Amino acid sequence: MSALKVQVDGAPLGDDDARSFWKRFSDYMEDHKGDLAGFAKSEGLASVRPEMHQGDAVLVGSRTAAQQAYVSAPTKTRQASSGSSDPRSPSDPPRNAQRSAKKRR
Repeated sequence: MSALKVQVDGAPLGDDDARSFWKRFSDYMEDHKGDLAGFAKSEGLASVRPEMHQGDAVLVGSRTAAQQAYVSAPTKTRQASSGSSDPRSPSDPPRNAQRSAKKRR
């Protein structure tokens, strides 16, 4: 089982504080589905969002960053020093653009 982690403004909380934060988050979200902004406010934060960091669930809080809509937790991995983690080359159009570019009969 992976550890539940919390970062606030880039600083990790200790294990006990992180567990407590996650408990409050879970309890709040049970009663207020998808209300990340409300939870952040209850914690004295401007925003909070879930992420996955190398297989660990992480709640990322900020005192200054604006709240974003609740979406599936993005996965953060170590990126190669060469740059982008996007497997497409910069010249590749988005996949939906490829479909729409087909000629119609």
